[in-house]
Amino acid sequence: MKTKPAYIAIEDLNVKGMMKNRHLSRAIAAQNFKQFREWLIGKCLEIGIEIRLVNRWFPSTKRCSACGEKNHDISLADRMFTCAVCGLEMDRDFNASLNLKYTNDYTVVTTN
Repeated sequence: MKTKPAYIAIEDLNVKGMMKNRHLSRAIAAQNFKQFREWLIGKCLEIGIEIRLVNRWFPSTKRCSACGEKNHDISLADRMFTCAVCGLEMDRDFNASLNLKYTNDYTVVTTN
């Protein structure tokens, strides 16, 4: 028997705003975020997985997934997240994924 998640949480990325950054625009365009998001929503509708669209202003990469403290000094170049309060150190993207998983700041896009 295959298992499936109850939900998938994704960020409501401001792709238009990201495209205005000349350092990011080429990489952003190559990722096809809109196409991937549409495909993901379609597949989730097909198999009954809820999609949670997290508010674009939710600080997923800046918030500590252990204590909730916000690190205002983290930049795009920083690949590790370090919390000054509790000392947590982990990959920045993994920390963000945990924050997305446990947030209540979302809108349900698809339901079973």
